[in-house]
Amino acid sequence: MELNKSLFWDVQINDLNLDIHARFIIARVISRGNLADWAMIKRIYGLKRIKQESLQIRSLDNKSLSFLSAYFAKGKKEFRCCN
Repeated sequence: MELNKSLFWDVQINDLNLDIHARFIIARVISRGNLADWAMIKRIYGLKRIKQESLQIRSLDNKSLSFLSAYFAKGKKEFRCCN
């Protein structure tokens, strides 16, 4: 799978491991990606893993948090970034 290189401008994209860096990749796509990027991480990780990782992200902007909260039907307080 080819990740959108513009989302990872500040890291060596070739050094990213899809399993080890899953939370980082998911967070970056959620906060800065587009619909095609979202579709790609859904294919790579599946919704269960995205939900699991999203709940543990330490920092999310309000727009991304609202999206994830609505998409996964979880209260905002359930996300680590709100605790």
